[in-house]
Amino acid sequence: MRSARLFLAGLASALLASAVLAAPPQPPRSNPPPSTQLQYDVLGRASGFDYSAKGVLDWRLGPQGYEARMEISMPLLGSRVQTSKGSTGPEGLRPERFADQRKNKEKAAQFEREAQRIRFSNNAPEAELMPGAQDRLSLFMQLAGLMRAQPRQEGDVIDFQVAGTGDAEPWRFEVGPLETLALPAGSIEARRLLRAPRKDQDTKVEVWLAPSLGHLPVRLRVTQPDGDMADQRLARRP
Repeated sequence: MRSARLFLAGLASALLASAVLAAPPQPPRSNPPPSTQLQYDVLGRASGFDYSAKGVLDWRLGPQGYEARMEISMPLLGSRVQTSKGSTGPEGLRPERFADQRKNKEKAAQFEREAQRIRFSNNAPEAELMPGAQDRLSLFMQLAGLMRAQPRQEGDVIDFQVAGTGDAEPWRFEVGPLETLALPAGSIEARRLLRAPRKDQDTKVEVWLAPSLGHLPVRLRVTQPDGDMADQRLARRP
């Protein structure tokens, strides 16, 4: 009797192990876009003055990780360059360093994963590194990767921590409707995602992701609390 019970227990364990092995692998939560370059026409406002500019987002994805570089060239005001680099995993992008350079002055955030901290070059208080954290450049390609892996519908929300060069806070993006945009690159259907300000000093961030272009960001609009704004519209299709 005892041997029969042992046999049945062993058979059950074998069947359970077989079922686990046969289970299909879970799909990744994020599928970042392949390498590309996006060129934008930019309309903005800075320090009370309106301007037009050119923007270029260089995006490189490889086996060792990713690199992103966004440059906006503004007449008389010079250029602003943001960079982000890091690795990738099932959850998407894992930033390691984010930098923001204006007029040859750079500020940066370092993502120290072993210590689970985000440290800032301007000596701002360090922040706890939360799972899925992004920076203010990588977030656009992370949103694209999340939508590529699992398209969201109007009314859905996407939450993750976003670090700048002096702080890191939880951001929530609300998924809006599909809109037909009249862009310099032509008419493109894209879904709007909005990070609405929750406090007076919050930045408003809007990104439009185009399903027909692999959910690449075809329009980016960032509005600061003081009224400064940059509206980037895709200049030509990649």
